Amino acid sequence: MISLRWLMCRLGAAALVVLPLSPACFAQEYAIAAGDEASPPTATQQPAQAVLSETNSEPPLRIDTEIGAGPVSQPGNAEPITTLDLTHSTDDIWARIRKGFGMTDLVSPVVDDRVSYYAARPQALRTMLERGRKYLYHIVTELEKRGMPTELALLPIVESAFNPQAMSSAKAAGLWQFIPSTGKDFQLTQNWWVDERRDVVASTNAALQYLQAIYEMHGDWHLALASYNWGEGAVARAINNNNRAGKPIDFNSLNMPAETRQYVPKLQALKQIIASPELYAVQLPRVPNRPYFRTVERRNGIDVAVAAKLAEMPQADFLALNPAYNRPVIPGSKDAAILLPIENANRFEVNLSRYNEPLVNWKTYSVPRAGRVDQIAQRLRLNIETLCSVNGIAPRARLAAGYTLLIPQTADTALQEIVRNGPDRSLSSGARQSRSTQLVQTRATRAQKAKSRPQNLTHRVSNRPRG
Repeated sequence: MISLRWLMCRLGAAALVVLPLSPACFAQEYAIAAGDEASPPTATQQPAQAVLSETNSEPPLRIDTEIGAGPVSQPGNAEPITTLDLTHSTDDIWARIRKGFGMTDLVSPVVDDRVSYYAARPQALRTMLERGRKYLYHIVTELEKRGMPTELALLPIVESAFNPQAMSSAKAAGLWQFIPSTGKDFQLTQNWWVDERRDVVASTNAALQYLQAIYEMHGDWHLALASYNWGEGAVARAINNNNRAGKPIDFNSLNMPAETRQYVPKLQALKQIIASPELYAVQLPRVPNRPYFRTVERRNGIDVAVAAKLAEMPQADFLALNPAYNRPVIPGSKDAAILLPIENANRFEVNLSRYNEPLVNWKTYSVPRAGRVDQIAQRLRLNIETLCSVNGIAPRARLAAGYTLLIPQTADTALQEIVRNGPDRSLSSGARQSRSTQLVQTRATRAQKAKSRPQNLTHRVSNRPRG
């Protein structure tokens, strides 16, 4: 004969397997079913509690979430329940990100609209996530170091679609889309050689510092994200306006631009899809939960092409990890580190130790006097397209004297002295004298011709019809 107690244990086990409860809810529901006095039972749970208390000859069931915990023994003939080890490491970055979700869910029709938008474009979403595989491990690690919610690892999808070379119409650059002024506020170097707003490590560090600062200002992640997009001053004014009007000051209640109104819902939509991709028929790319790259220190300059060759990787992949350099040369300095995939970094160091050719095939050239780029290219006998692409200038741009250009090492700069001094000064004295004599003779010939030309003495105005 089946006892009621055995039946309740079976039903409890089945309920725990079927219901998608979180670990905390899992323990709470199980404690209620077992008669835990710390959680008052509802009316529907009273009979079960009474039955269990009457026959409480065995210790109550418990949930063990310690490392290495195995199945929990059940009373009677009940089958064991396999517990969840929340501290167990996973080889999937998405599971790690889900574990670190810490932001309150934003609920609004705009979120629903953005969820539908992304879910309707699974291939585009997968492309962006695939692009992020190079950076996600590093970003998640940095977030965890600071105790920040891991939803923020998805923010570069909203900002740049995980394209480190992205540049907005407002001149915002990089994965985290820093505008020049904000980049300077967070000590991101921006000069002729490098723009650290595009540097993977430096920009991530700056972005997380900024997000921490504005979260501490508002005490709300939704408002912090709105500040990241709109500006902390603008969000503060919107909050003050609502306070004066007696209105709520949550994200959904503030008056803000349309772009910011969709900004936070986009991140919430991505969070929901990452949390339950099967629900939205989205297949996430497999991204291992391990470092993708490591830093290789450089003291000497090296060409981007040479570095990619020594690392045995395509130049496009090299630039995806080192997008901050503005020129085809990585300047040598104490801060001139490069990022390489783990497996390529070792190859780079071995190949570099055996490399006997020049590491740099470019040199700087100071324009001696103002002129157009196409004229300078012609003087130096350089391909105009190459000169413009390397230096980021237009073919008909006019450069001031002293402007620095990057040119190939093989470029002939023997004509530099001619350009600096002018063509006449560079000629020999005999050639200059011959040329001066020729110029005087030409002027005398023109004057003689003018004297021999018959002159019309009739005044043209007198022949003009009147009236």
